[in-house]
Amino acid sequence: MVQIVEFAILVIVVSASGVMTPGPLFAANVSYGLRQGTRAGFKMAVGHTIVEFPLIILLGIGVFSLESFPEFRIMISIFGAITLFVFAIIQIRTIFRKKEYDSFNLKQGPLFAGIILSALNPFFIIWWLTIGFKLISDAMLIWAFAGILIVFGLHIWMDFAWLGAISFLASKSSKILSSKNYKILMIGLSLMLIYFGITFLTNLLP
Repeated sequence: MVQIVEFAILVIVVSASGVMTPGPLFAANVSYGLRQGTRAGFKMAVGHTIVEFPLIILLGIGVFSLESFPEFRIMISIFGAITLFVFAIIQIRTIFRKKEYDSFNLKQGPLFAGIILSALNPFFIIWWLTIGFKLISDAMLIWAFAGILIVFGLHIWMDFAWLGAISFLASKSSKILSSKNYKILMIGLSLMLIYFGITFLTNLLP
């Protein structure tokens, strides 16, 4: 029980780096939220899930095939740690940029936007190929194939909660989204990413 709780905390905190980082999906969600409210965020989360779930399954299958290489876990730990550091730095730099996000405009609805902006977002793909892959690998080491579903379950609710909350706030006031509290939250998450990156590396020590 303690093990699943500890892993859940790790997945939730680390997942926040991908879920809450400002980007195309965030900008589009704000734009749709201004017009359609909370339901726009949920529709966008569904579109995001349509891309994310198959990707997680494929990565899980990849873990099975790569486990035969002894160096696999060392390499993915190092690569995952480096990526966490890079994401933290990018996140902090993005927070302090004065440029506001341009409103995203698509003739198609938020569901389609969620699919396209996820599938064509290089940061989303890189996150799952590095940080996410590390989480899947660790989960499968403990719970075998069920680990894939555990990681997915612990991660996906955050997409719905975050995108739904942002679209709701956008429908009320876009100023709330650029508040000081948001910056403090993102800085805190960035520091936690650095901490978990260090943890990935220290776990390799004998």
